[in-house]
Amino acid sequence: MKAMAATATASTSLPARTFSSARPVAWIAARCLPRRAGGESMLSPSPLRFSAVRTRRAEAARASAAGAGGAPAAALPAALLFDCDGVLVDTEKDGHRISFNETFAERELGVSWDVELYGELLKIGGGKERMTAYFNKTEWPAKAPKTDEERKEFVASLHKRKTELFMALIEKKLLPLRPGVQRLIDEALGKGVKVAVCSTSNEKAVSAIVSCLLGPDRAEKITIFAGDVVPRKKPDPAIYLLAATTLEVDPSSCVVVEDSNIGLSAAKAAGMKCIVTKSGYTADEDFVIADAVFDCIGDPPEGRFDLEFCANLLQKQFVS
Repeated sequence: MKAMAATATASTSLPARTFSSARPVAWIAARCLPRRAGGESMLSPSPLRFSAVRTRRAEAARASAAGAGGAPAAALPAALLFDCDGVLVDTEKDGHRISFNETFAERELGVSWDVELYGELLKIGGGKERMTAYFNKTEWPAKAPKTDEERKEFVASLHKRKTELFMALIEKKLLPLRPGVQRLIDEALGKGVKVAVCSTSNEKAVSAIVSCLLGPDRAEKITIFAGDVVPRKKPDPAIYLLAATTLEVDPSSCVVVEDSNIGLSAAKAAGMKCIVTKSGYTADEDFVIADAVFDCIGDPPEGRFDLEFCANLLQKQFVS
């Protein structure tokens, strides 16, 4: 593995989980999250790590075998699938949350979601579903209609306006791509690997992020699956299974990049490998079923992983 792969320490094995037949993998790095006061990392230590010595020995053995006419290099993934919010861009706290609150204020609903509350609401996939669950749990605004069907239309109208406000933020490029995203996408596209974005967010918002921040040339080569394209949102695997079917690839040949447990659960239930790149809202979540966990994708000289790492992950070369 290249120098991009992060160093790791003491080895610990954990029992396999039931989300899919794939065994959990350990390859943990934690170097580029923002720091708290005093220099403490926001990324909590993971219980699942590999020894650097063991990793170097495995790499040396593979290199020796290849030099002696041994097994060929690992095949590349058939597809690289990215979540959007929190993976491509850390959008939630200062993007979607702000846009929700501006929408509530415009409609004079008397509702405002603070940072902590919105973090809890993110456990629900989908903006319309998030608002509906919140209003059901607290109470519906006085200006909201009374019947279920009218309330569904009411929430849809709120979400439409929220999406317009969010897209304005993206078009002004006030929210940047996360480190390493463009590099990994360019590497995948350059080697013929299919790339897609699979998100619970509104399709227009996701398309705006891909087009405005990655550029129209890349956007033409990236397939987007978003919003209500499937009837059940993450943690249901439907969106990832749809992506595999549409792209005509085997789920087991796909590598997913996610940032949350609901996305991770969806990817694993679809039978795919999943790398987690923790985001601001998910830094303290437990990703024990992930195949690899990093704080970001990263750009050189602080790159965390690359396409070769994804290929090796498919070969289960890092399974404990």
